[in-house]
Amino acid sequence: MTREEKATVIEDLTAQLGENTTIYLADISGLDAITTSNLRRACFKANIKLSVVKNTLLAKAMEASDKEFGELPEVLKGNTSLMFAEAGNAPAKLIKNFRKKSERPLLKGAFIEEAIFIGDDKLDTLVSIKSKEEVIGDIIGLLQSPAKNVISGLKSGGGKLAGILKTLSEK
Repeated sequence: MTREEKATVIEDLTAQLGENTTIYLADISGLDAITTSNLRRACFKANIKLSVVKNTLLAKAMEASDKEFGELPEVLKGNTSLMFAEAGNAPAKLIKNFRKKSERPLLKGAFIEEAIFIGDDKLDTLVSIKSKEEVIGDIIGLLQSPAKNVISGLKSGGGKLAGILKTLSEK
């Protein structure tokens, strides 16, 4: 690879790192061709972009990026695959699901909305992270709950009041 090609790859990686808020680093080494193809297909279905990158080029792209990646460049050893997604927990769920059939991919690290997670032991934590839409749904549900309680109380209270009046009028 010539210097110009490397510079182009670094620029592309820097742009991708800047555009995405959910970035996962995984190790997919040791997977055979069929399993790798299945992983790529699963990523495509889950709207996750998967690409294999050279560690040195990714490290330079992280350095050139505006974001602060903290300890993530330190995990760039061995084979590294980049996963970009819209939802913060989508790649973690995909990795956990895929590992039911295979021992890989292993999670090296993740960058989600300024938060950095290092190590495969953080996979369960990442799976439980709620997406922005899920958090908004929870907030809306919490905000609607008191109003629903008041309305149901008024409806049931009105029914009780009508029953009492009917009983009194019959006596």
